[in-house]
Amino acid sequence: MNQVFPQTAPGAVHAESVLPRRQVAALCWRKHKGRKEVLLITSRDTGRWIVPKGWPIEGLTDAESALQEAWEEAGVRADADKARFIGRFAYDKGLRDGRTLPVEADLFKVRLRDDDVQNRYPEARERRRLWVSPRKAAKLVNEPDLQEILRRF
Repeated sequence: MNQVFPQTAPGAVHAESVLPRRQVAALCWRKHKGRKEVLLITSRDTGRWIVPKGWPIEGLTDAESALQEAWEEAGVRADADKARFIGRFAYDKGLRDGRTLPVEADLFKVRLRDDDVQNRYPEARERRRLWVSPRKAAKLVNEPDLQEILRRF
């Protein structure tokens, strides 16, 4: 027996409004005076501390997309071949209309050298950068899954 379900039953929620969307993110790190440091940036809207992230870019791998975001948002120039998947974190992306969108971000770690970080980059005037220990970074970011990844890093 075939049942037909209405497209929009009373009280139904559209799947696209609740299913998590996928982003890619970069965990940029370096060794400084013998200790690991990770690069955080501020979000443009609220100024909270985050890692560079954004939507996957058509024609690029996820790692390449993550590092493109790292360039635009943090001035990082690094080889995507050296980026490695390290985990996934969830967060709610605030939209301009006040709603939130559930997002899961695939996180790629990449080790940087001093010359991999530029001072002139597309969003330089819109964001601040901060190098901190992974433990300190875990205290500064809001996303619990990302905090856990940073504590283990």
